Amino acid sequence: MTKNANGPSAGSASRKTLLLALLVGLAAGVLTAVLLVAVPGPGAVKTETAGKALIGGPFSLLDPSGKRVTDKDFAGRPMLVYFGFTHCPDVCPAGLQVIAAALDRMGDMAKGITPIFITVDPERDTPEVLGKYVKSFHPEIVGLSGSPDDIAAVTKAYRVYAKKVPDEERPGEYNVDHSSFMYLMNGRGEFVKHFPHSVDAEKLAQELKQVAQEPAGAGAS
Repeated sequence: MTKNANGPSAGSASRKTLLLALLVGLAAGVLTAVLLVAVPGPGAVKTETAGKALIGGPFSLLDPSGKRVTDKDFAGRPMLVYFGFTHCPDVCPAGLQVIAAALDRMGDMAKGITPIFITVDPERDTPEVLGKYVKSFHPEIVGLSGSPDDIAAVTKAYRVYAKKVPDEERPGEYNVDHSSFMYLMNGRGEFVKHFPHSVDAEKLAQELKQVAQEPAGAGAS
């Protein structure tokens, strides 16, 4: 008896060949689609997008004399904005000492920068208290306080974390946990870069000099 050439074995091989051909065709189609998307055509225009950090913005606060000031009062000069509070045990004083040292290294160029210390503890840091506190570090540092709503608005604008926490060592007292960065803003109030409170004073001075030398209308880098 002879075997049928068109039996089960031949049919199975044909189906395998057809399936392989379909898979190869599908893979080729997918590859073609990817290349069409990834490689622009002759008339395609390359576009680039760039964004600015959403840090900073308008604020309305009180200076040491109790006078209300806004961001517009500091327009045209770069600002170095630092947040903290007078009862801060170590981080805030360390940051203010760095700022003071950087300003001293800048010499006359320091007049082209407005260093600002904004409290995150408006209940205890009245304008007068804050004003005396910052002047103990450097005469050019401006202390700004305000109502709890004022402070909530400016900390939100600068993306600053601040939260009142009980002082475990002194019942009835509290501390304020907060982020501790210095924000460098250009003459238009736009964010340039930030520094940790532990930044080297010489490095900070060089960065401030660079921004102080830029025209007031220069954009953020």
